[in-house]
Amino acid sequence: MIKVRDNEPDYALLRKEESKEVNQYGKLIETVPEHNRLRKQDFVINDEAQPEENPDRYKQHGFYFNADNCIGCHACEAACSEKNDNPAHLAFRSVGFVEGGTYPNYQRLNISMACNHCDDPVCLKGCPTRAYTKFAEYGAVLQDPDICFGCGYCTWVCPYNAPQLDPVKGEVSKCNMCVDRLEVGLKPACVSACLGNALDFGVIESVPENRTQVKTEIPGFPRTDITHPNIRFQQTRTTQRDMVRVDNTAVKYHKDDSTGKFQPELDPKHGYQRDWNWKKLLGSHENAHVAFTLSLQTVMGAFFMLTLGAWVELSPLTSFIQSSAYLPLLLVMLVLTSVGLFKLNMHLGKPHRFYRGFYNLKMSPVSREIAGVTAFFTGLMGYSFFALFDNGFATFIQTLFATLGLAGLALGGYFMYKLYRIPARPYWDHWQTGASFVATGLTLGGLLIALLAMSFGAMNTGLATLLAAVVGLGVIVEGAGLLAHARDLQPAESEGAASFYEQTTTYGKSYWLRNGLLVVALCLALSIAFLNFNSTFGFLLLSLLLLVTGIIGRTLFYVLVIPTTMPGAFFWKNKGFVDHAREVGLADMQQLGVAYERHHKFKLGALLKTIYGTSLKEKIAQAKRVLTG
Repeated sequence: MIKVRDNEPDYALLRKEESKEVNQYGKLIETVPEHNRLRKQDFVINDEAQPEENPDRYKQHGFYFNADNCIGCHACEAACSEKNDNPAHLAFRSVGFVEGGTYPNYQRLNISMACNHCDDPVCLKGCPTRAYTKFAEYGAVLQDPDICFGCGYCTWVCPYNAPQLDPVKGEVSKCNMCVDRLEVGLKPACVSACLGNALDFGVIESVPENRTQVKTEIPGFPRTDITHPNIRFQQTRTTQRDMVRVDNTAVKYHKDDSTGKFQPELDPKHGYQRDWNWKKLLGSHENAHVAFTLSLQTVMGAFFMLTLGAWVELSPLTSFIQSSAYLPLLLVMLVLTSVGLFKLNMHLGKPHRFYRGFYNLKMSPVSREIAGVTAFFTGLMGYSFFALFDNGFATFIQTLFATLGLAGLALGGYFMYKLYRIPARPYWDHWQTGASFVATGLTLGGLLIALLAMSFGAMNTGLATLLAAVVGLGVIVEGAGLLAHARDLQPAESEGAASFYEQTTTYGKSYWLRNGLLVVALCLALSIAFLNFNSTFGFLLLSLLLLVTGIIGRTLFYVLVIPTTMPGAFFWKNKGFVDHAREVGLADMQQLGVAYERHHKFKLGALLKTIYGTSLKEKIAQAKRVLTG
């Protein structure tokens, strides 16, 4: 347990004072009613029990930030990183700023931010491994890196960039509210280190000394309705009507005169020139998700058509099932699903801990997606195996596996869509995400069946017409979603407007190429379906067009998302600088706080070292030493 020094200054000690019953969001401040508490229950920290002496132990605590006082010295960052022994590229607390005005009426507003230990922590609900806990003690949201398997979903859903995914270790860690210091009556390390008395800490809504405001928002702070964060602000100085970020995010904050609040809106930092940006587009960190979603949705679409066609006795599909192309198609579907699942699993920081993805079926859409996809894959394997036999019993068992596969398809497909409906990522939080996933199943699933049918001579006019119509329907669904998405995002008062701006400028040529190819693909699909256009050449060209549009569209889906996160500085917490440092080698300088993404590279030696504690090379050396005596 941390020891309190005899000469501990007063500003480092927790206040003892009366608190309110509810906070500004209407939530109870008392985390456990007194009549429900276990009397004299010890709180164990660092394997040492601390008796119940703090009268505020079961009350929600939070940070107070006085923006008038912050001088941007970063002492809070340094104290936090020193206490938690963080590497240079991680910071649980960071200081960013926004600026407004021109000389001589120029203004900077600093913001120091860590985890806000929210009333409704979306990180806890989203984490598939149950690495998060909302503690009754102090209302702290704690996270265990040892349980985490490095999927990073908590970093997606958090509006404040509090969970930190270590690109080297492949695990997440975050601010723990310094609960060990709280137990002995000390404020968190960052608060005790603050030079300007800008940071304070205590029971939420208890106004610190010399404070006049306890606001829930200031310019640059993301929306609070998602999680109800436990942080309060004071900012009395008059600000400019527009406060801009100095990082590369194309967002500024504009004051709404009717409410007095600042809303995010577009700040076109990079002009309006269109570019291809193939390197950034195709070199995305999320390429594993691109491969997984495209391959699995393709197989799901094909499986749905096959099983539904067999059950309703749709003649073009029943004739295909009776052809020589049927079993090869099932084999290709198994291979595609396996490759997609392998790519996704190796994208985890700790791939060998993949089974932990089932831990949070109660709340996490990721766990539910994993469960659904597992059921689908199991159904597909059983369905494919019993397709080898031609008897009544095999047909009955195959029907059972088909039912399991369809149930997994429905569950996995729905939560594959649901997990991207993240309020903290406005670009994804739109029904177009679901439309795109359904369209991929229709277009690429239909084309997969068509390609196998042509390869084994099973294509006929009826099948060509049906598949081309399905593909055309998929393109129409995709196009309708894209039009609605663009219509809703362009005028949005959120980071979604910045995503749309990047889509039409930084990746503008790639974006319009995808749109143009979709129009060509629709015309071609309709020509095959209704004008008897040469089906072999038409389907080959259609497959090429829609594979290209699928890859471009899905990579755009991942690279364009701009989260509702805290503003950074010129270098620190600036994605543009991080990308630049990795490209030119500045990331080799540890003091810059940039690390290369290493954890998702699949290396056998590294995997064995993770599992067994030593690398493959060291194991061979040990074996040689043993053999040679």
